[in-house]
Amino acid sequence: MVDVKGRWALVTGGSRGIGRLSALFLAERGCNIIIQCRKIEHAESALAEIRAKGAECRAVQAELSDLASVEKMLGEIDSFGLSIDIVLNNAGMQIAYRKDWLKTPADDYTKSFLVNTTAPMMICYHFLPKMIQKGFGRIVNTTSGIALESEQAGYSASKAALNKVTVDIGYKLEGTDVCINLTDPGWCRTDLGGPNAPNAPESALPGVVVGAFVDDKKSGRLLGAGEFYGMTLEEAVEKAASIKAPYSK
Repeated sequence: MVDVKGRWALVTGGSRGIGRLSALFLAERGCNIIIQCRKIEHAESALAEIRAKGAECRAVQAELSDLASVEKMLGEIDSFGLSIDIVLNNAGMQIAYRKDWLKTPADDYTKSFLVNTTAPMMICYHFLPKMIQKGFGRIVNTTSGIALESEQAGYSASKAALNKVTVDIGYKLEGTDVCINLTDPGWCRTDLGGPNAPNAPESALPGVVVGAFVDDKKSGRLLGAGEFYGMTLEEAVEKAASIKAPYSK
């Protein structure tokens, strides 16, 4: 199992919800955290909690629907002079639920893909070369299990695209110590999931972060949170090793 103590992780959407819980989970194990949020002030309480656990932390501001803002954020992170070993692309956007799904506007796709596919992949492409050069890295891209719901077409399509690119990159990285995998937190009571979701955000742990701790040089897997519910981190890492990527024999 990877020892994250002293490493640096970027957690997008880390000021609230599952992103915040994930950041705190890593911090409890000695990992230092950079939180991405839309406004720096949104991160203040999360940063205080992280520091209380003895970890270093910083916050960066970016609007993920604005690629110029994403590029500016990445440049700011580079200016810190830190080695980013872990990326949790947690942030996402559910743009709408279209009861009249035959009238789904084109903007549902455009905006959903910017936040849920393009921005996280720009982040991946920025950090992957550095991870490959140093021979270590962990990326976990957050997807969704939503299926057969044309009412959420923009959201589900953008997550399906994220799945495809993650699996394809995983194939290129398979057998190296740079691992990229997917996680699905399930339907949780967050700002995105809404108050009627059946699961508490805490139920997503340790599943949403297990991809940061796997040490088997496997990539391209879907590490769904529901498969790890109630497990210790050690048990979750062991189980993750048994999950195959779509291209595995």
